[in-house]
Amino acid sequence: MEEKHYENFPVASLMLPAHLRRPVSLLYTFARKADDFADEGDLAPEERLRLLDSFRQELSTIASGENPHSQLFRDLEKLIHERDLPLQCFFDLLDAFSQDVVKKRYETFEELLDYCTRSADPVGRLLLALYGHDTPQNRRLSDRICSSLQIINFLQDVAIDWKMGRVYLPEEDLVRFGIEEEQIAQGLADRKWSEMMSFQIARARAMMQEGAPLAGVMRGRLGLEMKLIVLGGLRILELLDECRGDVFSRRPKLGRKDWAILLFRAFLSPL
Repeated sequence: MEEKHYENFPVASLMLPAHLRRPVSLLYTFARKADDFADEGDLAPEERLRLLDSFRQELSTIASGENPHSQLFRDLEKLIHERDLPLQCFFDLLDAFSQDVVKKRYETFEELLDYCTRSADPVGRLLLALYGHDTPQNRRLSDRICSSLQIINFLQDVAIDWKMGRVYLPEEDLVRFGIEEEQIAQGLADRKWSEMMSFQIARARAMMQEGAPLAGVMRGRLGLEMKLIVLGGLRILELLDECRGDVFSRRPKLGRKDWAILLFRAFLSPL
């Protein structure tokens, strides 16, 4: 299976306290399955939307106080009630996955960021509620981290998304740097491409740094987990910079060497 949009979120899951690992895994399972409905296999768009609607119906069943049909949603219902998780976040994720089925281009960065508010930010908000740190200020910081992680994933996956008929780079930026979509098809990482990617990288880095103070709000293993998530995103941006945005030759991702760097920075360096 190809690596896609949720891989950057659980980068530090082993740092979680044991009592939180199953709840986090359950949330991830929901997101992963719904994401697969939108992306995996050779299903027609209508069938993908139908499968996503089946998840909406299960969420609506929970909202109405009735018993869900599948085990996944029975487990989710219990978790939602026990931890007072915001049900709207689950609906927002499904809306984003449905949008992936029907929308393949984004004209402006603001339009792309709007997508991130439903495809990425709900994950962070659910985790804040689960961790007991759900405040307006923490949600604002979390949204910046999660949107940045989503955009970083888009930058990693330009070639993969192109094969799926999608371009998550804002059209206004492609025009600004004089890049045609045919260049993505050819995998041509020339000077113009590097300059455009450098612009995207800098913007994603600024967003991540805006949200980074959230790591200082949490204590213990949760704080370390959040710090590693932030540092992991920043490290991928470093790798993207090092290859001058050439994601066609090799997809930048975290390896063993990078984990050693992250652990060093997490324990010995401030964000």
